Amino acid sequence: MGIDLPLIWAVIIFFGVMMYVVMDGFDLGIGMLYPFVPLRHDRDVMMNTVAPVWDGNETWLVLGGAGLLAAFPLAYSVLLSALYLPLIFMLLGLIFRGVAFEFRFKALDHERHIWDKAFIGGSFTAAFFQGVALGAYIRGIPMAHHTYAGGPLDWIAPFPLATGVGVVIAYTLLGSTWLILKTDGELQRKMIRVTRPLTWLLLAAIAVVSIWTPLADSAIAARWFSLPNLFWFAPVPLLLGAAVLLLLRSLGPGLEHAPEDEQPHAAPFVCALAVIFLGYTGLAISIWPNIIPPHISIWDAASPPQSQGFTLVGTLLIVPMILGYTAWSYYVFRGKVQHDDHYH
Repeated sequence: MGIDLPLIWAVIIFFGVMMYVVMDGFDLGIGMLYPFVPLRHDRDVMMNTVAPVWDGNETWLVLGGAGLLAAFPLAYSVLLSALYLPLIFMLLGLIFRGVAFEFRFKALDHERHIWDKAFIGGSFTAAFFQGVALGAYIRGIPMAHHTYAGGPLDWIAPFPLATGVGVVIAYTLLGSTWLILKTDGELQRKMIRVTRPLTWLLLAAIAVVSIWTPLADSAIAARWFSLPNLFWFAPVPLLLGAAVLLLLRSLGPGLEHAPEDEQPHAAPFVCALAVIFLGYTGLAISIWPNIIPPHISIWDAASPPQSQGFTLVGTLLIVPMILGYTAWSYYVFRGKVQHDDHYH
C-alpha cells in the first residue's frame, strides 16, 4: 500500500493554519483590546507581551500558503481567485498593523495615539477578513472547467460576514486570556472582567455558525447527521461545551478582587485554546475530504506525486526547525511582563 501524500499534505496545511490561528490570534486580539485599555503604560505592557515573539507568527501563514501551492495547485489558483479581495484586505491589515507596531514605540507622545488607532484598525481588519475568507470558503466555491466561476464580490454575503464577526470575537478572547497569563495587577483584573462576556459572545457565535452551516449546505447536514458519522462527530460539541465551562469556571465570580496569588494565570488561556481548536476541528470535519468545497477533494486537486514527495522532504526538515525556534523564543520570554520591561 502506497503512502497517501495528499492526506499527509492536508494534515500539514491543517496544522500550519491552526498554528497561525493560535499564535497570531492572540496577537491580533491584543490590538482589538486596545479600546478597553486607555492608559498608555498599560498599552505598552500589552504590546510588550508579544513584542519578542510576534514577528515569527506569520511564518505559519506562509507555510500554509506555500504548502497549498506545492501540494494542491488547483486549490491554490481557485481559492485565490475567489477570495482575492478579502485576502488582500487581510494582508493590508497585517502590514498596517506591523508598521503601527514599530512606529508606535518611536513616535512622539502627541503622535502615539495615531499609531494606536492604526494598530487597532489593522488588527480588526486582518481578523475580520480572515473570518470572511473562512466563511466564503465553507459556503462553497463555484467552479467550471477547473477555474473559478463566480464574481469578485461573491464573498459579500450574510454567512461570510457573520463568520468574520465570529473570528474577531475569537481572537479578542485569545488576546484577553493571553494577557491574563502574561500580566498582573489592575491590567490582569481588567482582562478577567472583559473575558467573561467575550466567552459568552464566542459561544453564541459558534452556535450561530454551527446552526447556519448545515442549513446552508445539505451535503454538510448529511455528513453531520448521518450514521455512523454522528457518533464520530458528537464528541466535538460536547468537548467544546466542556472547554467553555472550564473557561468560565477559571474566571469565577470575584476572582478579579482576590489576592494576587489566587488570580487565574494559565488556565483561561489553555481553555480558550481548546475552544478555538475544537471549533476549528469542527469546521474541518464539515468540509472533509474536500479542499475546494463543495465537490473537489484533496485527491482531485493534488499535484503529481513526484512534486508532493519532493516538497514534503523539505517541509519535514523545516517544520521541526520552526517549532524549535518558536518554542525557544516563548521559553526565553516566559513569565509576567512588568511595566518597566522594555522588549522593543
